[in-house]
Amino acid sequence: MDVVLDVGQWEAEERPHEHEFGRRSSSSGSRRVSREYRRPTIEEVALPRSADVRLVARHRDVYEPCDDSFALVDALMADQAHLRELDPKLCVEVGSGSGFVITSLALMIGDQGSTRFLATDLNPTAAEATRETLAAHGVEAETVVTDLLDGLEKHLEKSVDVLLFNPPYVPTEEEDVGGPGAMAAWAGGDRGRTVIDRFLPLVDGLLSPDGWLYMVTLTTNDPQEICRIMKKQGFASRIVIQRQTEEESLQVIKFWRDPAESEKSKEERTFGSLSLKRLAFWRS
Repeated sequence: MDVVLDVGQWEAEERPHEHEFGRRSSSSGSRRVSREYRRPTIEEVALPRSADVRLVARHRDVYEPCDDSFALVDALMADQAHLRELDPKLCVEVGSGSGFVITSLALMIGDQGSTRFLATDLNPTAAEATRETLAAHGVEAETVVTDLLDGLEKHLEKSVDVLLFNPPYVPTEEEDVGGPGAMAAWAGGDRGRTVIDRFLPLVDGLLSPDGWLYMVTLTTNDPQEICRIMKKQGFASRIVIQRQTEEESLQVIKFWRDPAESEKSKEERTFGSLSLKRLAFWRS
């Protein structure tokens, strides 16, 4: 379901040293872009295991690869052997931005032709940028403009083998959440949790029985609480990557179904339902 958009001319810049890339903040959408640098063609750059930043489409209204993007890709690379063994049939990224992460995952999975890739973003220009980045690396994925996975849940039910989410996690005023352009990629509301807390209840209905979720969090988001919430849904978790920058501490957390936790969660839901029925009986 490719989305055709009328967008302005794309610009690219040479990749600076990683520490020179901007971090996610209220100024994320206002970086200068060189107009003189020509993006190299795919024939000029050997395919790496992750996306080449020089081939990433850039636009002032699209969140560019930053520390969190690199951390998420590094977490996937750390799990690359396991990802290939998993032989995923469907990989989904929510909030694909420039397309750097979903493209990197597609390159890591390699020539396992049965794998489908899907990327969503609330920002139409970001969806276009994702397609540009995918095409520049010679890989394919479907792109959909939507809020999280609105309208897709039934089609994806229990079928996503790898789910990626680099959410808008920066604490902001609530009115900034879902703001225009690149703001939607970083403005996270109270504790940076507004969008995260909308996403978490969707995971159980999306992941396949052996599916994995990789999600970026900031310490301010209270990742321990997030893990407790997911544990109640039957998921185990571990930190794959942790990065300390000048401004923030990032974690990439991996979640997967834990049979023991799933059974415990099921029992708790059943007990809670019975308790409510008993309470209703005594009240009647």
